[in-house]
Amino acid sequence: MSEVAGHSQMDFALYEGRAQIATETEKLMQAMLDRYGTGIYVQKVTLQNALPPDQVAAAFDDAVKAKQDRERQKNEGQAYANDVVPRARGMAARLMQEANGYNTEVVQRAEGDAARFRSILVEYQKAPGVTRDRLHTDTLREVYSNVSKVMIDARAGSNLLYLPLDKLMQQAVGATAGTAAGVPVTPVPTDSSMGPTTVDPRSRDNQRSRDREGR
Repeated sequence: MSEVAGHSQMDFALYEGRAQIATETEKLMQAMLDRYGTGIYVQKVTLQNALPPDQVAAAFDDAVKAKQDRERQKNEGQAYANDVVPRARGMAARLMQEANGYNTEVVQRAEGDAARFRSILVEYQKAPGVTRDRLHTDTLREVYSNVSKVMIDARAGSNLLYLPLDKLMQQAVGATAGTAAGVPVTPVPTDSSMGPTTVDPRSRDNQRSRDREGR
């Protein structure tokens, strides 16, 4: 036993090599008994316990704990990798699908815009003036659809006409809702709270002339 253990390292003899040391000891012991002609047959050798010397027992215990901690951390890291890697692959696949969908959407939209532009170009070549006026009208309709107030400059007399479209739109929405509900709706009066209206300068002059004649 001393010979076999003496040819092994301490860690090997204390832990993973105990069964191998027992087997080698059994073979060596049987060979010695056979050489001496004792007639003894060794059935089995069991290494029941192996302890380090007392002087280094604490150091060996620390080494064992460190090895156990290493194996535990290795297992935890492997479990974390098994959890993170499939999730990352799934996320990557989802992002790829979203990117492909966005790519297809952008390409189709660009192709549609190009086809629409080509069709407009054909019509413009046939009738430039009509097409230009139509594009101008469509642009104004698109812009003013999001505007609640419109200021129009009346060229004659430099009067500024104010259209209270926000009030009119509210009245139209209320009328639509009232009609849908079967309730009569009273129209909103156009008083001074809706903004200043346009006054014709000639009407003011005629009124002043009548006032002078009355005096």
